[in-house]
Amino acid sequence: MRTGTGLVAAAAAAIIVAHGWMANSAAPSAAPAKVDGQDATTLDDQVDLAVTVYNSDIALVRDVRNVRLAAGEADLHFMDIAATVNPATVHMRSLTDPSQLSVLEQNYEYDLLEPDKLLRKYVGRDVTLVRSRTENGTTKEEEVKAHLLSYNNGPVWRIGNEIVTGLGADHIRFPELPDNLYTHPTLIWTLANSGAARQRLETSYLAGGLSWNADYVLTVSKDDKLADLDGWVTLGNRSGTAFRNARLQLVAGNLHRVQQLMADEVRSDMAVKAIAAAPMAQESFSEYHLYTLGRKTTINNAETKQVSMLSGTGVPIHKRYVVDGQAFYYRNTQHPGSPIADVVQVFYEFKNAESGGLGMPMPAGNVRVYQADSKGGVQFVGEDRIGHTPKDETLNLKIGDAFDVVCERSQVDFQKVGTDTYDVAYKITLRNHKATPVTVEVNEPIGGTWRMLNASHQWTKTAAWAAKFTVPVAADGSVDLTYRVRVTY
Repeated sequence: MRTGTGLVAAAAAAIIVAHGWMANSAAPSAAPAKVDGQDATTLDDQVDLAVTVYNSDIALVRDVRNVRLAAGEADLHFMDIAATVNPATVHMRSLTDPSQLSVLEQNYEYDLLEPDKLLRKYVGRDVTLVRSRTENGTTKEEEVKAHLLSYNNGPVWRIGNEIVTGLGADHIRFPELPDNLYTHPTLIWTLANSGAARQRLETSYLAGGLSWNADYVLTVSKDDKLADLDGWVTLGNRSGTAFRNARLQLVAGNLHRVQQLMADEVRSDMAVKAIAAAPMAQESFSEYHLYTLGRKTTINNAETKQVSMLSGTGVPIHKRYVVDGQAFYYRNTQHPGSPIADVVQVFYEFKNAESGGLGMPMPAGNVRVYQADSKGGVQFVGEDRIGHTPKDETLNLKIGDAFDVVCERSQVDFQKVGTDTYDVAYKITLRNHKATPVTVEVNEPIGGTWRMLNASHQWTKTAAWAAKFTVPVAADGSVDLTYRVRVTY
C-alpha cells in the first residue's frame, strides 16, 4: 500500500480523471449549456474565429458565437478562452441586437481544477479515503470516511474521534465539485438582455503566449549569380488553448505597448508542424504590414507551426568581399614592423524587388543560406538576421569570413608637415588563393580634415571620415593597395 502526503494529491488526480472532471485545454469543452444553473457558451457555439498575431508575443482573438440568453439580468459563462487572456482587454457586443444587450459586470475565473486545489477546497468537509488491502492473495478496497481539518504541509484528518496525519490513500472520493473551481479559464458576464433569446455575440480580447517570426532559406547557385528565396512564418502557441479553423493574420512592425502583467503563460515543449501553402497576401496597415493566410488553419496549443509566406526564384545575387579598417593608430605594438592581419568578411547582396522575383515587404527574421556543391547537393554556408525590409530595399547578408582571401595592413609612413598637419601612408596587401578572381571592398576610416594625396586604386569618399577602395585580385594572385593622405587635426 502506498503512503505519503504526495500520494494523496496523486490519488485525487486519479479520481478526477476517472470521473472525467478534467478536460484537455487543447480540446473543445464538453460542458453542457448550463453551468451550475447558469447559462454557458462553449466552442460548440462558435461560428467564426479570427486570430491576429503580432511579433511581440501577443495576439488579438475575435470569437463569434451563437448564444441563447435569458431575458433580463442573468449571468453568462463564456468558456474555452485562451488561458493567457488579459481581462482588461475583453470587449463583447451583440451582432444581432447591440442596443438591447449590455454588460453590467465581468469576472475572470482562472482558479482551475487541480488535485491539490481540490483538496484545499475541501478543508472542513468530508471525503472518502479508499485504500487497497491484500489478504490471502485477494485484494480488497477499504473505504474510510474522513473529515479534512487542514491542509498545510499535509492533510490532517479527523477519523471517528481521532486526529490522524500521514495517512495514505490509493483514491480519494469527493461528493461534488466546489463551485469556485473551473476546468477551463472562464469569463463570467452579468448581462442585461432586453432583446432576442438567441443572439450572435462577438468577443475580442488580447492574449499572451502567441508569437511569430519570419524565417528565410536562401539557396545560392554554385556560380554565386542567382538564388532562390523561401520565406516561412514560424508561429508558436503557448496560450493554453487551441484555435481551431481560424482565420489567421500576422502583423509585422514595432508595436508600442504599455507594459502590463498578463496571465501566466502555459509553457511546454513544442512539436514542429510545417504546412505547405501558397504565399500569404500582404497589405499596408497603419505603420505596419498585415499578412493574411488565404485559408483557415488550426493552431494547437504547445505547437510550432510553419506557413509559407513568400517564394522567389532566380533572384539576382552578388557576392561581396569586404575589409573594414579599424579606427585606431595603425601600428603593431605586439610585433613592431610586422603587418596587422584583417578579416575579410563575406556578404551576399540582393534587392527585394519585383523584377528579381520578390517585392513583398519582408518581416524581420533569420536568413539561413545554402549553396550548391560540386556533387549537386546543397550545403549550409552561414546565416544572418535582417530587420523589417520594405520592397525595393537592398539586403546584405553576412555569411562568415573568407578562408582563401587574406588581408594584411601596415602603416608605412608618418610625417608632420605643418601645425597639426600630418602625411600618413598605408599599404594593404590582399592575397587570393581561390581558383577564381575576386574583388575586395576596403573601407578605411580617416580622422580629422583629410585630403587624399595619391592612391594605387580607385576610391570613393563614402562619408566625412571614410574612404572605400575597390580592389580586383586575380586568381592565386596578390595585390598591394597603397594610399597617402594629408590629415589636419
